[in-house]
Amino acid sequence: MAKPQEQLESVYSLQQEAQKRAWSPMEWVGLGLVVAVTALLIFQPSVLGDAFTAMLNKVKPIVVDVFLMGTVGVAIILSVMTGRMLERLGFTDALMRIFVPITERIRVNPSVVIPGIYNILGDINAAGRIGGPILKRAGATKDEQKIAIATMVQSQQSFSCFMLGLICLSIAGIEAFPVVFLAIFAPLVVVPFVLSRTIYRDTKSVSFHDLPSFTPSTPFFTTLFNGAKEGAELLFLLVIPAAAVIFGIIGLLDYAGIWQGIESALSAGLSWIGVEPKTGITAIMASPTLAMAQLKEMAATIDPRLVVGAFVLAASGLPLSDVFGQIPAIWSANSDLSPREALTAALVGMGMRIVTVAIFAFGLTPLLV
Repeated sequence: MAKPQEQLESVYSLQQEAQKRAWSPMEWVGLGLVVAVTALLIFQPSVLGDAFTAMLNKVKPIVVDVFLMGTVGVAIILSVMTGRMLERLGFTDALMRIFVPITERIRVNPSVVIPGIYNILGDINAAGRIGGPILKRAGATKDEQKIAIATMVQSQQSFSCFMLGLICLSIAGIEAFPVVFLAIFAPLVVVPFVLSRTIYRDTKSVSFHDLPSFTPSTPFFTTLFNGAKEGAELLFLLVIPAAAVIFGIIGLLDYAGIWQGIESALSAGLSWIGVEPKTGITAIMASPTLAMAQLKEMAATIDPRLVVGAFVLAASGLPLSDVFGQIPAIWSANSDLSPREALTAALVGMGMRIVTVAIFAFGLTPLLV
């Protein structure tokens, strides 16, 4: 048992070590926050409450009205369930047989196209939940998993967005098939080809015989029930928290008077690349489906280039809450990628999409009207 003198010396030594520890940068930030919050409580106590209310007012319409009370939340659950059922019916294995010959030529694992195809059919969140594990089972490298994300964000994240977009193109007198084929289906091959030779080069072709079977053997009813359960977990544990974070930040920026300037800059940038500004901002910040509904009301009266640009932009991984919140959260939980790696890949894909928007708006549209 230690003697009292030894115990005192031990305590004194620990005190000296504590006194020697320098302040970390984050501790200085924390001290600044303590001073700022104290000053606000003394001189302007309403600021903290008003800032929180501004965040709440931005988050509530999205989380409650869109995800909980609207159709989007139900669509996510049904998309996961549908995706799992398609998987159970051999859909994934059939896709592999189709794309293996193509991807062998560009020396990329064929599984990189799976999330993009599931995204076209259903929902971007379901595509991540289903596609991530498939890529791991197929032996895809981390670079190939990044290519899969960049490819996935080239297509719309809801079928209703796609259908409304077709209506907009028709109203504007634009041939829809070339736009749809070149903007949605061609990137499934073009994006892996470009990225595998530029940014993400750690790729390899895989023979169909070296791939595992992706068709589960679970009973059909069990697959449906588990798919619906998985969709609910995705909605409540990942999608809604991610949306709350992004729109909470937007609410805080709006309260601080910064957001209006960001919106003005977005409008100018969208006009420059050939996108109708109002619908473009709606697609970026809130909902591409809502953006296409707005575009339908004005498609007959605006420049056809703006219609095509708005459609191609909406047919992507937007809104930003998906890019910055849901994609990193879902892919880091279902693949070998970290949240930062998943986010970077999504931003690379969105950068390619913006270039595509400008090319289609100004280069392709004059040939289709």
